[in-house]
Amino acid sequence: MAGKRVSFPNPRNYPSSSSPWAKPSTLIFGLTVAVLILTSFLFYSYTRQQNPRFAITNSYARYTVPQYSFVASLEEFLNTRAPLLGSERESDGSAAAGSSKFGADPVFDERALDPSVLKVYVYEMPSKFTYDLLWLFRNTYKETENLTSNGSPVHRLIEQHSIDYWLWADLIAPEPSRLLKNVIRVQSQEEADLFYIPFFTTISFFLMEKQQCKRLYREALKWVTDQPSWKRSEGRDHILPVHHPWSFKSVRRFMKKAIWLLPDMDSTGNWYKPGQVYLEKDVILPYVANVDVCDAKCLSVTESQRKTLIFFRGRLKRNAGGKIRAKLVDELRNKESVIIEEGTIGQAGKKASQDGMRSSVFCLSPAGDTPSSARLFDAIVSGCIPVIVSDELELPFEGLLNYNKMAVFVSSRDALQPGWLLAHLKAIDPSQIRDMRVNLAQSVRHFLYSSPAQPLGPEDLTWRMIAGKLLNIKLHIRRSQRMVEGSRNVCTCECRVGNRTTTSPQDP
Repeated sequence: MAGKRVSFPNPRNYPSSSSPWAKPSTLIFGLTVAVLILTSFLFYSYTRQQNPRFAITNSYARYTVPQYSFVASLEEFLNTRAPLLGSERESDGSAAAGSSKFGADPVFDERALDPSVLKVYVYEMPSKFTYDLLWLFRNTYKETENLTSNGSPVHRLIEQHSIDYWLWADLIAPEPSRLLKNVIRVQSQEEADLFYIPFFTTISFFLMEKQQCKRLYREALKWVTDQPSWKRSEGRDHILPVHHPWSFKSVRRFMKKAIWLLPDMDSTGNWYKPGQVYLEKDVILPYVANVDVCDAKCLSVTESQRKTLIFFRGRLKRNAGGKIRAKLVDELRNKESVIIEEGTIGQAGKKASQDGMRSSVFCLSPAGDTPSSARLFDAIVSGCIPVIVSDELELPFEGLLNYNKMAVFVSSRDALQPGWLLAHLKAIDPSQIRDMRVNLAQSVRHFLYSSPAQPLGPEDLTWRMIAGKLLNIKLHIRRSQRMVEGSRNVCTCECRVGNRTTTSPQDP
């Protein structure tokens, strides 16, 4: 258009002829790349939303903050997670063992870590063995006044031995919400290294009528032993949580080759018969503490308040191996800087125990009816150095934890010598006491069950201990499968049974 003046942008704001963007072909190429990147991002975002492996709902997002209360965790589990558990979850099995985010720990032996990933198949048992029992606890724990024969509240005992809930709840959680990377749940039995039996033996024992409970035990036994995977291995690669020594007692002899999760390994014969439990196959797990954790602030505040030398509160008269308690009471009664009290684990008892432990340097931990006692773990989370007087005690995760750096071990013979125990404790150097208390504070995380399960927490250490047994488990499975008539019988720990005649699984 002749005569019409055409204006151009200021040359300072326009690409010069020397700029690569001044060339039309380069500009088109750049725009194309940008469009491709944007399209890829949108497609990836859409894929994450559609893939259940990546779809984390708000309900699951809340689990990033660990919940340590059994009652509170169970309430949330039943109300938000249970309805979704039937859906399949993907797992490519590529997870690797997580590294610790904590600093150096003199109690925990990192050299014992097994980097392999365990593949666990969780049986989907009928709800009468799983959800129905959890609901039974949830719907009755507030109202019940039931006590055991020794005066302990029934529902508190269930919480104390609730390891079966914590392990199962973590295993069946959606993979993106789990923090443990050394164990994964697989959907195919052929892929599995191990098989988890999700039966709540302790809840059923305490909350069901006796004959009804025994009937349920027999049904659970039949259901599990009918599974092809059980028959293939005779149960050697199956995990059975029987953390209360009374639970599952009427039928567990028929599952003695399975991996049992136990509170201890009583050798008196009162709770476990010869050949049923041994360290080569079973795992000791800590009790859930009865008292609140004394955190860093609490430890700082109570440091100057620990005026009592040694403290104990609990049932003073026990059966079997726990008879030493009464003898210790007679030895320590009315001694200076010693507090020995009779008490149970009710609400008032919890406060009294908690206050006593937080104001004491040492906490006496003698055997109960069995060699173990929840009092040991109450002392650990209270920052009170345990004094363990239990000659037959087996400790949780001892392949990973060095208890010598945070507890004092005393033989029953020495502890009962007049004046010996108090003199021994008073002779311990103050610097050693300080070191042991620091070690206690660092080790607390190894004894706190939570949802989600935390790295280096008790759930994590349970799987690490089991991983160490896996090669031996596979050895015995494969050996039993190829044995022919007349093969030489190699003596194992099961030889403790001696020449007793064993019975085949049937209704007890």
